[in-house]
Amino acid sequence: MPTIGIADTTFARYNMGRAAIDEIQKNVSVKIKRVTVPGIKDLPVAAKKLIEEEGCDIVMALGMPGAKEQDKICAHEASQGLILAQLMTNTHIIEVFVHENEGKDEKELAFLMDRRTREHALNVIKLLFKPEKLIREAGTGQRQGFEDAGPLRT
Repeated sequence: MPTIGIADTTFARYNMGRAAIDEIQKNVSVKIKRVTVPGIKDLPVAAKKLIEEEGCDIVMALGMPGAKEQDKICAHEASQGLILAQLMTNTHIIEVFVHENEGKDEKELAFLMDRRTREHALNVIKLLFKPEKLIREAGTGQRQGFEDAGPLRT
């Protein structure tokens, strides 16, 4: 049975880990290993440990960078770390970040955090079990969170 790793943070203002686990469990039967770390820059090592020490086949790295310029820099550093961890382990780590200033208010931010997390959880399932679905979706302008952009009209 495949194992999905969930790495989330205490800094996030929404329980993204719970949403991811809920969505995964609604759709497939897998083992889930979860770890929670303080912030987004802690996610790369958490994800790498889930892969190397817990045997996860894929990991979701969930976090909420703040709205300040410094937070955007930290998000970039965390992303770089997640990319390195993927290359070091040859395993997908699906980064799911929602910046605090992406929502116009707290209600929209909570909606976005839930929806983006759940839509990426479905992507994780596709990567593990139905990669042909992703091939069919190529070039269709899929977006996780807000409405899809759709394909370009030629």
